[in-house]
Amino acid sequence: MPKKVITFGEVMMRLSPPGYEKFSQANSFELVYGGGEANVAISCAYLGMKAAHVTRFPDNALGKAATQFLRKHWLSTEHIFYGDHMIGKYFLEKGAVHRSSEVIYEREGSSFSLIKPSMVNWENVLKDADWFHWTGITPAISEGAYLCCLEAIKTANKMGITVSGDINSRNNMWKYGKTMQEVIPTLVQHCDVVITSSYGIREMFGLGQHEDKFKDLAIILMNQFPNIKKVVKKTRRTLSASHNQIQGKLWNGQSYIKSDMLNITHIIDRVGTGDAFAAGLIYGLLHYDDEQAIEFASAACALKHTVPGDVNMVSLENVQSLMDGEASGDIKR
Repeated sequence: MPKKVITFGEVMMRLSPPGYEKFSQANSFELVYGGGEANVAISCAYLGMKAAHVTRFPDNALGKAATQFLRKHWLSTEHIFYGDHMIGKYFLEKGAVHRSSEVIYEREGSSFSLIKPSMVNWENVLKDADWFHWTGITPAISEGAYLCCLEAIKTANKMGITVSGDINSRNNMWKYGKTMQEVIPTLVQHCDVVITSSYGIREMFGLGQHEDKFKDLAIILMNQFPNIKKVVKKTRRTLSASHNQIQGKLWNGQSYIKSDMLNITHIIDRVGTGDAFAAGLIYGLLHYDDEQAIEFASAACALKHTVPGDVNMVSLENVQSLMDGEASGDIKR
């Protein structure tokens, strides 16, 4: 029986100039849909898991089109809610070589930002689920989104469902009167798996010192929040906008495990690579031991760099092949 993952968060319309054009050169935009948590669910679905995403779309043709996008990529959409009139958007100018990518968001007042806890029956949503995943972006969007996420996490705890949080966030998103330092700890204390960084641990929780290594900070975080069983990090070394190196790191309370460093020499699309890592980690922890899980997560992340769009549409066999050292890119016949 395939494992089942549920995710919760906003899905936005992504608009990009063709190829590597700058905004000032664009006469048209390519349109796809994406959002961190939905990206994770779709990636898990492509790996063979059952997956559903919980979100809220405008009650119009754009909301229906975004729903169709999720269905097309194997997600259950039975827990999508509709109301209000605006879908969140972001504009992406893809970087190349030494020119960085640029992102501009338009999401204030979106249908998702107006969600309220009373709209979602989480016991019904999480029925038969093995895993619930959220990110630090969702509670930053609005107080309603934060309270809805908190209720989902607490319900998952009550139902014995594993909870993961990818908690890296952005200070400039918090505009409704609360800070991430106030909110994120209230969610993380109920998590089993936390994906973060050294900077994230220091910034969101005020823990550790600047010179502390990730392992030391992970130990401090687990001592502060005893429910956490694993603290995970994706390390990226950026040689240029087109050439990066990726490595995963995991502390499980006893062992500090690092994946092999993967060399990505020709990046097609960097957006969604963290979500691909999270999806790979979820799949890995549900099917492998910790050492294999972090290798699987890193391989999934590396492969996303080769896929245009927000979503990592690679198969289980693709990831396992890279895990096994097959990186030649030969044609599969």
